[in-house]
Amino acid sequence: MKMGFITAILEDYSFEEVIDFASAHGFSCVELACWPSGKAERRYAGVSHLDVDVLDEAKVHYVQEYCKKRGVEISSLAFYPNTMDPDLEKRAANIEHLKKLIVASRRLGVGMVTTFIGRDQTKSVEENFELFDRIWPEIIRFAEENQVRIGIENCPMLFGREQWPGGQNLACTPEIWQEMFRRIPSPYFGLNYDPSHFVWQMMDYIQPIYEFRERIFHVHYKDIKVYPQKLKDVGIMAYPLEYMEPKLPGLGDTVTTPDGLTGTVHSVNVLRQRVKVIVEINDEKEIQEFPVDDLKFRPRKKKVKVSEKELKELGTKWKNQAE
Repeated sequence: MKMGFITAILEDYSFEEVIDFASAHGFSCVELACWPSGKAERRYAGVSHLDVDVLDEAKVHYVQEYCKKRGVEISSLAFYPNTMDPDLEKRAANIEHLKKLIVASRRLGVGMVTTFIGRDQTKSVEENFELFDRIWPEIIRFAEENQVRIGIENCPMLFGREQWPGGQNLACTPEIWQEMFRRIPSPYFGLNYDPSHFVWQMMDYIQPIYEFRERIFHVHYKDIKVYPQKLKDVGIMAYPLEYMEPKLPGLGDTVTTPDGLTGTVHSVNVLRQRVKVIVEINDEKEIQEFPVDDLKFRPRKKKVKVSEKELKELGTKWKNQAE
């Protein structure tokens, strides 16, 4: 298994800065965000660390060599749109860009694209499968021709009012996966499995690992926290964000410490459930560390970028404080 991250979390970083960051922090791969240029409609969308519209042979060679020299692989090219959007213009644009990623993935020697199936949130599951039959067989044939595997993420994309009632991604349960793979049995068609979504859907997240072991091409690993009291108050038919949210803040998120200070997340230790935060005291920045449960936070759409020089200075200061 190779550990990496989706580069959309480093939205203000260049391609080189992303790969350097991965190498410096011991990651062996990255899922490279490749959205088209334009305004993002949600958090982590709209980020691009590789412009597939201008990917000539010189750029292909440059990307491959830069990654090789730093010991970081590209596990997949990532683009998570709604390819079954009821807006036909958006749908066509999303499919066209997805195909560009498939070609780019072949040329770069990556061989993987991670994405969503999409969904018309106003239609039933049965009606969406009719859309699926019109849209996805051709996409998978195109992927087969380019020998690129497609890993479908299982996030329902149903969090709040704007995605009500059906959500924006059909591929959100094992039963639906079975039907998808019955309709398109291609070995190039599989999953980018994220068990966290089954946690808040109150589903078994272990069994699918065994049942779909041949279809799991890529994995997303992240945190989620369900609040039992809130769930008792609103029930499972409520907007999901009314009873769950990410447990851990992300890099650059704004948090409030137990002392009431507002700071920016410097780093997160997932296993220890601890967070290092950059705070400002008497006009000087310093790093403090807290258990995640001691912090209050709301994800920001815009990250605060700290320069490498500042990070090194703060890291040295933190080390001295710890000693």
